[in-house]
Amino acid sequence: MKPADSALSRTGGQLLVDALKVHGVDMAFGVPGESYLSVLDALYESRDDIKFVICRQEGGASNMAEAYGKLTGRPGICFVTRGPGATNASIGIHTAFQDSTPLILFIGQIDSEYTERESFQEIDYRRMYGQMAKWVAQIDRADRVPEMVSHAFHLAVSGRPGPVVLALPEDMQTAMATVPDTARYQRVAAHPGADDMLKLRDMLAHAQRPFVMVGGGGWNKKAGDDMQAFAEANALPVACTYRCQDLFDNRHPNYVGDVAVGMNPAMEQRIRNADLLVAVGPRLGEWTTINYTLIDIPRPKQKFVHIHTGVEELGRVYQADLLINSGMPEFTAAARALAPVKASWADATKTARAEYEAWQKPVNVPGTLNMSEIILYLRKRLPPDSILTNGAGNFTLWPHRFYQYTGFRTQLGPTSGAMGYGVPAGVAAKLVHPDRPVITFAGDGDFLMNGQELATAAQYGAKVIFLVINNGTFGTIRMHQEKHYPGRVSGTSLVNPDFAALARAYGLHGEIVEKTADFEAAFERAWNAKTAALLELRIDQDAISPRTTLSAIRAEALKNQKH
Repeated sequence: MKPADSALSRTGGQLLVDALKVHGVDMAFGVPGESYLSVLDALYESRDDIKFVICRQEGGASNMAEAYGKLTGRPGICFVTRGPGATNASIGIHTAFQDSTPLILFIGQIDSEYTERESFQEIDYRRMYGQMAKWVAQIDRADRVPEMVSHAFHLAVSGRPGPVVLALPEDMQTAMATVPDTARYQRVAAHPGADDMLKLRDMLAHAQRPFVMVGGGGWNKKAGDDMQAFAEANALPVACTYRCQDLFDNRHPNYVGDVAVGMNPAMEQRIRNADLLVAVGPRLGEWTTINYTLIDIPRPKQKFVHIHTGVEELGRVYQADLLINSGMPEFTAAARALAPVKASWADATKTARAEYEAWQKPVNVPGTLNMSEIILYLRKRLPPDSILTNGAGNFTLWPHRFYQYTGFRTQLGPTSGAMGYGVPAGVAAKLVHPDRPVITFAGDGDFLMNGQELATAAQYGAKVIFLVINNGTFGTIRMHQEKHYPGRVSGTSLVNPDFAALARAYGLHGEIVEKTADFEAAFERAWNAKTAALLELRIDQDAISPRTTLSAIRAEALKNQKH
């Protein structure tokens, strides 16, 4: 994009939008507000260059921007108004921080002369967002817009990627300034040292039971391909961490599962028995480590190698034998270039793969609709480039366990565990990749966190297929409730609308499915619909997960109480 004539005097709002064009922004998400009218007007002037997607709630907008950042590797852009708009948007910022996703949130701010009066919707965003963003600042002068926006882009994508927040006072947006534009941002990342790579190879050469986990942010397709080639050359078993299953093709013979909630017990035992554990990218947080019990703290019993984009994460929880601060593309390219070692564990990798395939076989569940059979059908039916999105809840265990993600960015889910992510993420995915099928999974509780973004799907013609798994309860909380307070159901029961009728009210295709045998025909009708479609899948409440039932959890808890 050719920058504007920097000799011309421009408003702060014009400078901001021109800066977005300089940095290659083609899409932004937001909810309009009177606190950034000058920016909205500048976006109107640049409407052929930047598509401004109008959302229905700022939480949906920030989740869409986060999904855009995940999909493209470029900062997702979100605009919200001050006060309530900014607080609604915070959920997407928290997700971007924990998921290491590049994102820039712009907040319309009160006029500078009204500060410190508790004026209308006044918030100090440095204090509000300080712990959940890489940088929070306010652009007080129009002539500093190009400088500070450039810094925001560099920071969002460099090192460990993450969100940046910039507040825009109203008077700054209308002030005039003559200032040159910057050049486009560049990503800055650490590279692994040659000695580090030689040490890694030596540790592999002396291992008998190595295990590799990949995850975290900062990946691209080439990094995934390089990681796959490194695993192939060394016959390594590879698992992906929580909601990062698309970093390694699940159909590949070296892929052995996901290290997450409800993981395969056989794979869990392999990790515990490993003599070398190589973590490429993940932070190794609570869900990946089974509440920090899978790997010993602070010194793992296995030889441990940790590679991460952010130096601040290395040694934070786990003391490794080898710590490598590197970007994922930089590390995986170096790993691919290593001379392969003689892999005495090749047969063990094949066995681990067989255990994964056995783990993917459908299971018996209470009720007339079996989600494991549904996912098996989708695995066979969907094209390889399909994108699956989900929010948070026990319903996610079904696609995570039984689907096979085929490669980079075929999965969008919040490792932060935020509910309400799947619907806006699905809309964003379809807008970014209109030619790729997008399937969104949402629980009944999860869906109503951001279900209003069906209106956004309808407005922009985003033909997503939404699958709403309805069991009439906040399932994850109910599961824990039965485990700790059996039979004492409190605060988790839901009375839901007719979700299919709700979809039709938005002008979309909607159906209810209550039997496994009816799903295929309903899905084909949804696939061939002229609009986005929603299938409400009504499942038995007792079918709380692929591994157990609510009644079994309750019975076990009551038994333990007696003892």
